[in-house]
Amino acid sequence: MKLQESGEMYLETILILSRTREFVRSIDICDYMNFSKPSVSRAMGLLRAGGFVVMGDDGHITLTDAGREIAEKIYERHTVLSAALVHLGVDADVAARDACKIEHDLSDETFEAIKKHMAELG
Repeated sequence: MKLQESGEMYLETILILSRTREFVRSIDICDYMNFSKPSVSRAMGLLRAGGFVVMGDDGHITLTDAGREIAEKIYERHTVLSAALVHLGVDADVAARDACKIEHDLSDETFEAIKKHMAELG
């Protein structure tokens, strides 16, 4: 199943939240993304059906291996692109917003070139 940008954003959000709290619930995603409960509920249903997340009886959401792989890829893109834009002189908040827009459409080849260049810069 190919995820759309919104699905990738949900997975990235779950990853980010899981790094700062013991468990992630739908309401945490609503608060973080500023989305409505019905929107998040629908998205979680689609992500569960696609095998990207599991939801326990307690409402805790966990990434599957497939979901974590996508989330980590998108998060890495976000952090590297944000850093590259800041390095170019873009304000950090603007860089983060722009990286969010770019991270989903950039080819793997272009991203790897940017990542390599940033690593060379130190």
